[in-house]
Parts: sequence; structure tokens; C-alpha cells
Amino acid sequence: MQSLLRLLQDGQFHSGEELGAAVGVSRAAIWKRLQALEAEFDLQIHKVRGRGYRLEAPLSLLDSDSLCASSIYPITLLQQVDSTNAQAMRHLASGAVPPFLIIAEQQTAGRGRRGRSWASPFGENLYYSLVLRVSGGMRQLEGLSLVVGLALLQALRDAGVNEAGLKWPNDLLVGGRKIAGILLELSGDPADVCHVVIGIGVNINMRVTRLGEVIDQPWTSLRQVVGEQVDRNAFVASLNRQLERYLHLHQAEGFAALREQWEASHLWQGRAVVLAAGAQAIHGRVLGVDDTGALRLDIDGQEKVFSGGELSLRLHDDS
Repeated sequence: MQSLLRLLQDGQFHSGEELGAAVGVSRAAIWKRLQALEAEFDLQIHKVRGRGYRLEAPLSLLDSDSLCASSIYPITLLQQVDSTNAQAMRHLASGAVPPFLIIAEQQTAGRGRRGRSWASPFGENLYYSLVLRVSGGMRQLEGLSLVVGLALLQALRDAGVNEAGLKWPNDLLVGGRKIAGILLELSGDPADVCHVVIGIGVNINMRVTRLGEVIDQPWTSLRQVVGEQVDRNAFVASLNRQLERYLHLHQAEGFAALREQWEASHLWQGRAVVLAAGAQAIHGRVLGVDDTGALRLDIDGQEKVFSGGELSLRLHDDS
């Protein structure tokens, strides 16, 4: 059925005869296959008498050969998975040796930080999990999610999204709307040898939310920002290059060497914010981050530092 999708991804009409000849089945069998595609991937395919079939909107499908050519990491490309991070953990459990990369066309149970769901329609966005072995102890993990954010920011700028910026600790925003997020998960002993799964989700060609899909915060996508469909294979190639560059810097010099660069792109630098730590709400002004990537806040004239996976930051005047 993937060959049918590749024929239809241009969003143009294709006759039943053309599709049938291309995949080697009868015209009658084509409609059944298209219905199966609709059901499996939640796609909309229009059928018009005398013109044929077309997707509701064009897609930029991922290509395994193109992805592998752009990456120093071995890649597994999946059509559908619950979540790429979960699949990465299963690969580890089955004996796969890092580094390796899991990418999917669709997630059925995508997730973000603090247990939030991540909208993951088929063939529109990027669902990406890179697995690395970390043997340098806690220093190799300090500020890692912020470093990944810098790499992702450069990939967005390479794609023409020049107004993108960072929000501590794991989000990228454009005009106050989320365009990408990062979720790091660990396996093993972080004080000794462990594996880190770097999960990245990017809204690339998403235009609208699907029926029944709820996104609990304002969002945007590359397509909405640049005004045209984005080649997802080219975006992955750019992200791979930037990650290789920034991860090498981080491993060699630590987050301290990238701290000023990160702060220069932090959208909420100097802003009044509220930090949610469990049921506690902490009011302060952002001073920046320290050499480990922890958030520095001015609270009533005193500097305090915060880090941890269950923290959430919002602007003080954000209703």
C-alpha cells in the first residue's frame, strides 16, 4: 500500500487505471486498497467520477534511502508506531546497540513532557528518537536537552523559520506558539553508564488538527510559517547535521561552552515568569541558565536555581 501512497502524495488526481497499472492490481481492487489506507492512517481520499482519486492534501513522505544517506546513525523508518521513544526503548531491551535512530510517519500514542499527548498525524510532522550511549557520568547529561534545542533551532532556521526561539527547558516557539518539543528519557545508571533517548517532535506540514484531536496549547508549523509545503527528508538531513555538530561540542566542552548561545535565543530571558513545581507556583524573573542548564530566577532580589523533569514555565502575564 506504500506504493499507492507514493503515487498519491502529490495531491493530484490519478485514475483508477493508472493506479492499478502502477501497482499491478485491477481497477476494482484499487478502491478497496484506498479505503484500507484511509482507515489505517486516518487519511482522506477524494473520489471524483471521470477524474480519479486524490489525497485531501499533498504529503511529503519520508524516504528511507534519503534518510540513511543524510545520517551517521543507523535509521529504522516505521510507518506507524505508538511512540518513537517507546519503540527506541524496546529496541534497547531487545539488544540493539546505540547509536541508532527511530523515525515514524505516524504515532498513535505520541507523548511530550509531564505525560502530555503529542498530536501525530500521518505523513505531516516529524517523530524522531535518537538513542545514544552515555558513559561520562552526569556531566555528559548536564544541559543535554538545551543543547538538543540549539541544534533543532538551527535546523528550523535552515528551513526559513528565522523567528523561532527557545523556551526553557524543552520547547521551541514561533510567535508564542509551539512548533517543536524535546523529550529525553534515560535507561540505566546516569552516574555510570546509561542510554539516553532524545525524542524530538516537530510540526512540519500540519495545517489543521484532526477530528477528535485536542492540542492543549497554541501551536504552529513550518508550513504555516513559510507558507508552503516543506520537504521533510531535507529537514531531517539538516537536523541530523546540526545534532551531530552540537552533540560533539557538548561532549567535548560541556554545556558551559554553549550557555551564552542558548541564552541569546531564549525568548523569555529577563521576563517575569511563573515556575510550576508540583502544586507550588514560584514567581520570579528569568536571569538565564547556569553551566548545567538549570534555570536561574531572581526571586525577590535573590537568585535561585531550579532543575528537574517536572518543572513547567509560563509567562507571568500569560492568562
